[in-house]
Amino acid sequence: MNVPLRIWSLFVLVLVSAPLAAAEAWPDKPVRVILSVPAGATPDVTARLVFPGLSQQLGQQLVADNRAGGGGIIGAEIAAKSAPDGYTLFISSPGALTILPHLRKNIPYDTLRDFAPISLISIGPFVLMVHPAVPVKSIKELIALAKSQPGKLNYASAGNGVANHLAGELFKQMTGTDIVHVPYKGAPQAVTDVVGGHMQMMFNSISPIVGHIKAGRVRVLGIASLQRSPQLPDVPTIAESGVPGYEAVNWFGMFAPAKTPKAIINRVNAAVVKTVKAPEMQAQFIGLGADPVGSSVEEFTAFVRRDMEKYAKIVKISGAKID
Repeated sequence: MNVPLRIWSLFVLVLVSAPLAAAEAWPDKPVRVILSVPAGATPDVTARLVFPGLSQQLGQQLVADNRAGGGGIIGAEIAAKSAPDGYTLFISSPGALTILPHLRKNIPYDTLRDFAPISLISIGPFVLMVHPAVPVKSIKELIALAKSQPGKLNYASAGNGVANHLAGELFKQMTGTDIVHVPYKGAPQAVTDVVGGHMQMMFNSISPIVGHIKAGRVRVLGIASLQRSPQLPDVPTIAESGVPGYEAVNWFGMFAPAKTPKAIINRVNAAVVKTVKAPEMQAQFIGLGADPVGSSVEEFTAFVRRDMEKYAKIVKISGAKID
């Protein structure tokens, strides 16, 4: 049976316009945001910081759904397998998406295939801190000391395979030093032992150690981002202190399940960018020791790919393993 061209044209028009109409109507109910951490953890705090602005921009409430466990894998898997209709979003840090895929076999999702990057929300640089008894006051002096005493210095981390462990491994690779890694079950105890002089150094986020810095209980030698931190403007970056290109940061970004309509992705991106770049929001991020970003979809997609490649190399060269 021959179908008139006019009927075929109408059929094609319906197929093309239906997803666009659905995207234009979105959202008409609350949007779930999966967080692969417990309530109160840094990614959770970051997410709840931007929720009011995003809700205002999108015209619907954003509801946090904390799904902790497996180093972030449980929440990431739920997000990856959710319907790509715009009613499930995902805020993640590097652990589940760009680090663990290189450390664990049989991860139940593929970062580049199963997620649609929306926007980089913020970057939180690590700082390299030492106990005051360590006889160095700069990155160059630390490198010289480590090279003169291979295997004698140690650095603490929050655990095998976590971001601040790999920050230390990257530092060792780029400086040609032999520094011993000592993993802890979480950052608080590791910081406590650096403050107490049981450990000599550690890479850590700024906010949890500001009090120790001001009290002189630790000495910060360098910032691990490519730009200086507004919280510690007098502390040079590690990159400008003799290790060109060194960068080790914790980041937080917004994702959706793959195949979420592009129109929805763009709407959420615009909402994130406008929210994050508001002056009052910028001040709150800086107070938490983070640099607010608000990137384009394309910029964040490229960022995630670079982060995947970076951690793949670090894990391979260092032989890092997880418990």
